[in-house]
Amino acid sequence: MPVVNIAPSRTLPDNELEQISQLAVSLSRRLTHAHVGEIESAVAEALEQIAAVTQVDVCQVLEFTESGALARVHVPPRASDAANRHAQNQLPDAWLVERLSRGELVVVSQPDELPREAIAAREQALVTGFCSILGVPGVFAGQTTCGLVIRNARGPRRWSQLLVERMQLLSEIVGAGLHRTRPEIARRSGDDVIERLNTRLEADNAYLKEELKSYHDFDEIVGESAILRGALTRVAQVAPMNSSVLLLGPTGTGKELFARALHERSRRHGRPLVRVNCAALPPTLVESELFGHEKGAFTGAVAMRQGRFELADGGTIFLDEIGDLTPEVQVKFLRVLQEGEFERVGSSRTKHVDVRVIAATHRNLEADVAAGRFRADLYYRLSVFPIHVPSLRDRAEDIPQLVWFFIHRNQRELGRRITKVPPSVMDALTNYSWPGNVRELENVVERAMIASMGDTLQLDDALPFSGRCIVASSSPDDLDAVQRAHIENILELCGWRINGTGNAAERLGIHPNTLRFRMKKLGVQTPRGRSRDLRRPVARPLA
Repeated sequence: MPVVNIAPSRTLPDNELEQISQLAVSLSRRLTHAHVGEIESAVAEALEQIAAVTQVDVCQVLEFTESGALARVHVPPRASDAANRHAQNQLPDAWLVERLSRGELVVVSQPDELPREAIAAREQALVTGFCSILGVPGVFAGQTTCGLVIRNARGPRRWSQLLVERMQLLSEIVGAGLHRTRPEIARRSGDDVIERLNTRLEADNAYLKEELKSYHDFDEIVGESAILRGALTRVAQVAPMNSSVLLLGPTGTGKELFARALHERSRRHGRPLVRVNCAALPPTLVESELFGHEKGAFTGAVAMRQGRFELADGGTIFLDEIGDLTPEVQVKFLRVLQEGEFERVGSSRTKHVDVRVIAATHRNLEADVAAGRFRADLYYRLSVFPIHVPSLRDRAEDIPQLVWFFIHRNQRELGRRITKVPPSVMDALTNYSWPGNVRELENVVERAMIASMGDTLQLDDALPFSGRCIVASSSPDDLDAVQRAHIENILELCGWRINGTGNAAERLGIHPNTLRFRMKKLGVQTPRGRSRDLRRPVARPLA
């Protein structure tokens, strides 16, 4: 099944991301209060925990001198087997050391992402068929102190954005700790920097917990239709740039997946992608959420809070439903786009950020501009590169692939093993108009999986429309009439037989008992002289 893959072969579940966050908190506290002689052992133990949580084969910290030379390699204190010990103690490649010493992020998920100078890694990849390396520099006081390196030597691995963010924070904490071990460095600056990292860690953790509530690590865009390929071509064109992007399309089409694809293919993929649902923010708190507030700025502001733009500094901010912003906030938002500066609520101090903006809306912003509901200058700033995300009804040929994708994704959690989708079921799903788009399709497939007790997918209920027709009235009476007429038509074609191969229940793609329930609810009655199998079959005693 052809798919447009943006997903890793293995991703971190939410609980593993939480474990990494907790590890960062405990390591930061330990390095803050540790004696200089205890820092080395604390780093080694942290490496062992990182390797265990992320399930990687190699986890090292490369410590650099002030001139950028490799001073030493820190490894976990214990290894499970001889091969693991050999891998951990291997010296890193020269190209990797050079890039990390310059403060560059190294993200390699597959062999073709290796640089030309990575000769040894390329040769190894020819043997194994894969190469997965993540190297994150640890910067202290403007100087690269160390680099945290993890490798997966037993299978391919694509490093998710959230994992990269956690590793960056861990590397900076380790770098600040190692900086204290240098004899020429006094404690005066180390404690201050670690304290600032603690403040940042608290803000990042608060955002991470909020983001994990809605994060599925589902960054695949499935399909091969021409209209979808056209949209993805535009994603590939603009992703490496810093230009603002406006995603347009109905609700439920997957605009957030497109935003993640844009971010992960940009030069900012090592920094956060911060999501803001503008429609869900109370009008009185929009400004505080976007720009932050100072302690005491208003009733309930018991502490300073960073806004979403500060959290996204160096990365990307995704503003979903941008059309719902109030005119007052639109003015301040325009200033951030133009100048990259803003003030927290309750502060007169101007803050500067470097943020790429991806916005999305289901509204017709051009009509809103004409009606005076949306600022024209803001609209032109946002729509530098618009991308239309197609609705599901416009790419019906992708529905079979999406159906199987949702089946495979949900089988383990639902305790099902679906191996067959009857043609009648697939036809019903393909011919439905899907007003709720991909989100509605996922819900229908999940509901069908719950109702299907065997290995064959059966719809829990008949879809309201059998074709892509437009009903003049959307009242419940008319909707029931369409369903009733369709069911009666199928029953007539089947001689009013419900059970059995090729009969009404199978052609409608639903369970026979579900069909009986729908007939009773809609008042569908069997004509005299027709099949009488509407009742449940009664088991006869054996002779």
